[in-house]
Amino acid sequence: MTLKAYQDTQRITEDPRQTEYRLFGQVTGALIAAQRAGTMGGPLAEAVDWNRKLWRTLAADCLDEHNQLPDGVRANIVSLSLWVTRYSKEVTRKGASLDPLIDVNRTIMQGLKGAA
Repeated sequence: MTLKAYQDTQRITEDPRQTEYRLFGQVTGALIAAQRAGTMGGPLAEAVDWNRKLWRTLAADCLDEHNQLPDGVRANIVSLSLWVTRYSKEVTRKGASLDPLIDVNRTIMQGLKGAA
């Protein structure tokens, strides 16, 4: 079985929360790897940008009028996305710690795992 076929099958059988959990795990893993390597520039910027894109996508989904999450949850996700964007600039421009970004992602993952 090719990798693409495996990925297609996984997407079909995976519940949306599992997909979100898996994606958060991959992004958070990239942040942790960048942190452990003590990297600046490319690898750090790529990991932070990937995380920012994930949050931006979640926020856009929450702003969609067809999103079925409760309004308060949607507002919190949008608010977190705005914070992630602002804080990510602190990381890439001023060398701020990645810990807060990693912690937020882990908290979301715990919620996704608990709700599954």
